[in-house]
Amino acid sequence: MAPRFQMKLGVLADRDRSADSPDTTLVVEPTVGSRARSKGQLYLLVTSMVPGPRAREATRLVADVIRHEYYYDESAGIRVCLIKAILAANKRLTHARERSALGTTAGTQAGAAPIGVAIAVVRDHELYVATVGPAEAYLSRGARLSTLPDPDRERGLPTADLEPDVWRGEIGVGDQLALVSPNVMARLGPDALKDALVTLHPQPAIEQLAQHFLAAGGSGSDGALVIEVAESSTIRAPRALVAVKPPEPLAGAPDRSPIPLADTVTDGVAAAQAGARRARRAAGGALGRLVVRVQDAMPLRSPAPRRVTSMGARREMQRRGAVAILVFVAVAGSLGLAVSFFGSRPSPGTVIASAEVGVQALNDARKDIGRVFGPGIDLVANDPKTARDVLSDALAKLDVAAKAGISTAAITPLRATVVGGLDRLFGVVDVTPVVQFAFPADPAVDLRGLVRGPDGAPYVLDAKTASVYRINLKDQQAVSIFRDGTKAKGLTEAPPVMITVGGPDLLILDAKSVLWRWRPADATGRGPTTRVVVAGSAEWGTDLVAIGTFVRDAGAGLYNFYIVDPSAQEILAYAPAADGAGFPGAPSKRLTTPRPVDKVTSLYIDGDIWIADAGAILRVIGGTTDGWQQGALPDGALRPAPVITAIVSGSDRRAGRIYGYDPANARLIGYLKANGSYAAQYRLGGGSTEWAAVRGWYVEPGIADAPDAVAWITETGLFRAVLEPATSAPGASGSPGAAGSGSPAPAASAASAAP
Repeated sequence: MAPRFQMKLGVLADRDRSADSPDTTLVVEPTVGSRARSKGQLYLLVTSMVPGPRAREATRLVADVIRHEYYYDESAGIRVCLIKAILAANKRLTHARERSALGTTAGTQAGAAPIGVAIAVVRDHELYVATVGPAEAYLSRGARLSTLPDPDRERGLPTADLEPDVWRGEIGVGDQLALVSPNVMARLGPDALKDALVTLHPQPAIEQLAQHFLAAGGSGSDGALVIEVAESSTIRAPRALVAVKPPEPLAGAPDRSPIPLADTVTDGVAAAQAGARRARRAAGGALGRLVVRVQDAMPLRSPAPRRVTSMGARREMQRRGAVAILVFVAVAGSLGLAVSFFGSRPSPGTVIASAEVGVQALNDARKDIGRVFGPGIDLVANDPKTARDVLSDALAKLDVAAKAGISTAAITPLRATVVGGLDRLFGVVDVTPVVQFAFPADPAVDLRGLVRGPDGAPYVLDAKTASVYRINLKDQQAVSIFRDGTKAKGLTEAPPVMITVGGPDLLILDAKSVLWRWRPADATGRGPTTRVVVAGSAEWGTDLVAIGTFVRDAGAGLYNFYIVDPSAQEILAYAPAADGAGFPGAPSKRLTTPRPVDKVTSLYIDGDIWIADAGAILRVIGGTTDGWQQGALPDGALRPAPVITAIVSGSDRRAGRIYGYDPANARLIGYLKANGSYAAQYRLGGGSTEWAAVRGWYVEPGIADAPDAVAWITETGLFRAVLEPATSAPGASGSPGAAGSGSPAPAASAASAAP
């Protein structure tokens, strides 16, 4: 049978090392048999030609990453696992290079990375050695010192292209392996190392090398590690000897007391006790016979006369019996309910089993998270498919742990990590909100509608003051352009209920079904307000849900006017007069067959008619909603299905994106106009809740490749956000253009083809 080996180790203690030494040594000798047989024993030296505590942090980081990756990876053999562990450490160190302040020093070539790695693995009789950068390995066998080759001697960590090479060989009793910093070898030379290894055991050899290094004026990198192979002696425990009893000469003979006359006295006492028992039985029998004869001689008692029970007494007894039976039934029922109630509680065994399942599920979820976001690992960026499968499994495991009773404090941070990773995979973007304008507290306002006006300024409808305001963002002023009770060319303005934009005009629909046109005259918010005659407007009633426009001739300022009328179950379109003075003709129907539109909450027109109906986005072409379908979202396991209440866009017909507002999840979802597929979704970052109750929207289209921006109103303020990650500074991305909104629903912008 082959001899078993044990390793004698020599490592310099931290107190004996120089104060500015950045090197790190790591020794892992597994105590678990399966790991020792598959992975072996790990000996690691990480050096740095840059002294100081920052470099020491970098070497410790490299050592920890190599140890974790090597023992965690079970996918290949030792050679491949070592290469993968070194590459993972190189990647992690590259990410942390600025933080660790790694650079070049006098001891390294210009531009060369300063971190070196010398690693050795011993498994049974096999030895695996790899060195990268400024780190050296020497093998002493039979008083001969051999240098193990290093193809990457001049290429330390971190580096852009690295291909580590692992040397494999056999080891025997007496072999010695030294992992040494090149700074030590430059001071002492190979002869000093050879003499120490040949003449001394590993620990004294290391201490002698350290003393000579300091005596020679050495400083900085002084890492060294020596292992020596020795044979493990097998000790077999001897069997314990058991004494044999001698044969018993009196086996089978009656027991006798060693006390003289003891047996005779005992026999006499036993005979006396037996005689006493016989005498007692004889006396008891005679006394019993005497008692029986006395009872026979006594006179007999005559039987008692029969009693007749009255009917009243009998009924009273029956009533008492019935009451007793009812009481018995009530008590028995109460006991049965008590037993069923207390007996339905889970047994301790069931509770313990459920807790074990929860702990196992929590541990499995942590392992899945480690696979995706381990040290130097980001599967979300590098392998999205695998990351999605692993994170979905982790989310399911966390649900199992929650059902098993694991505390929320333990599950919440893990769930946040998993959901954050899935959000990155699913295209969820956190954007930064910016306050554009806030109305003062006095007078109070209740904003209900928002459009981007023909001059590019935002216009809002206030239900509290029954007014429409133009907001000057530069001067931070809100100027009223329409107010309830104001006289305009002999007519009185009523409270506004909806607003939209048509070409050069701002259209306002008041509570009396009168349509008004306001056209800006300058940049101060002044302009004329005139009534627009619409055929049949007096019959609209108060149940219109949305209005909108579509520019048919931008040069002449002509546009169609649209209403969504639940009473007519139609979307009606009014064509303008040739001079643009009004809409004198009867409306045309945009639906092939009448259908309920009372659940329509938003309208947008860009050449096609878009509506938000019962929480879904529909496109109306040729009178039907066929040919376009809203795509499914990939995050159905994280959030409820979207319920769209408002739609906006800033792009041309069948180009770019249309955005849907989902208030239940406080998000804005982008779909491609061309085919309805999901593009991205946006949320407010920093814990902002401004999207919980939005009253109106419009989109500022991005210039060239810049992202779009959205503006929205809450009850008292105007906000804006660029649809890009919150880590980027918000900035202007849109240019003034036609985009409108009917209040409470968005509406139309200029386009090239009539819907």
